[in-house]
Amino acid sequence: MDDKIKTPYFLVDEKLLINNLKILKSVQDDTGCKILLAQKAFSMFYAYPLISKYLSGTTASGLYEARLGKERFGGETHVFSPAYRADEFDEILEYADDIVFNSVTQVRKYGQLAKSKGKSIGLRVNPECSTQEGHAIYDPCSVGSRLGCTLSQLDKSIVPMLDGLHFHTLCEQNSDDLETTANVFEEKFGKYLHGMKWVNFGGGHHITRDDYDIERLKRVINHFQNKYDVQVYLEPGEAVVLNAGFLKTSVLEIVHNGMDIAILDSSAACHMPDVIEMPYRPPLENSSEPNEKKYTYRLGGPTCLAGDVIGDYSFDKPLGEGDILTFEDMALYTMVKTNTFNGMKLPDIVYRNSDGEKILVKSFGYKDFEGRLS
Repeated sequence: MDDKIKTPYFLVDEKLLINNLKILKSVQDDTGCKILLAQKAFSMFYAYPLISKYLSGTTASGLYEARLGKERFGGETHVFSPAYRADEFDEILEYADDIVFNSVTQVRKYGQLAKSKGKSIGLRVNPECSTQEGHAIYDPCSVGSRLGCTLSQLDKSIVPMLDGLHFHTLCEQNSDDLETTANVFEEKFGKYLHGMKWVNFGGGHHITRDDYDIERLKRVINHFQNKYDVQVYLEPGEAVVLNAGFLKTSVLEIVHNGMDIAILDSSAACHMPDVIEMPYRPPLENSSEPNEKKYTYRLGGPTCLAGDVIGDYSFDKPLGEGDILTFEDMALYTMVKTNTFNGMKLPDIVYRNSDGEKILVKSFGYKDFEGRLS
């Protein structure tokens, strides 16, 4: 199968995925909380039949993700949007079980309609508690954030209509930051939870990371469930597929301009845009930091964008045309964000099952590029 699959391609490993799912399920089993897959990070629905055996449902950022979760995953379907479109809301009601609104205005506009259809509704709140370090673009509590209703904006007259409250403030963080945020949330909004059905801790929890403090997470969950008699929800995306995916890419050419530069058939801009947006330097198998090993290269993509650079890496042996490199932790925020800038071919999607067999799930070609244009 390796000979038949051309780079670049994403590879998701079933064994590694199951390892993460078992950890997440143990948290559910030990606390009674419900964990949802955040599809914004990972929407490879080929794996949904497996993931749905471990998790309680999905969360969506709008109509299309809500439909995908309902039709392909099952379980509970939750949706949050900063603002809903009037011409889509009726269709959202066909798929979503739980709808979270971003403002008091949105609750007033759509809340009664959702309730009349038997839906659970909630309000996303902003506890104004920033715990981010180096990820300002992902901080919903930053000054001027459009995400969540602050305490000063809360109109208490809508509270009786709500079934729950939702806060999401984390990004790739441990449970100490959750505890810090939860304490501030409880101080500001805890009194409103009495009589509600649920509280949602949002996403950004790196639960399956080796150093994650799961026992602290369980204590926070149990505290809210026992004190307020509510169902706690978590919406991790990265934690579900952390370190379970790879991007295979080939060296097309080696050029030199002050340093050795390897041009790959994978593009940071097209195939892993978080490298530029976040930014970050993705892990690469059998490599080290620049100059730690004998041969250092800057790895760049094949687009015309001067900044289409993945990063600088060092190797024990010199790179050559045709060498295959393996970027790690490539399941999250990759397939959901790829694009065809410059007419770049989208990477194929491959699944390696527990028997070690590689299955070509989807291959992309010219029609996928043409179909997005007019």
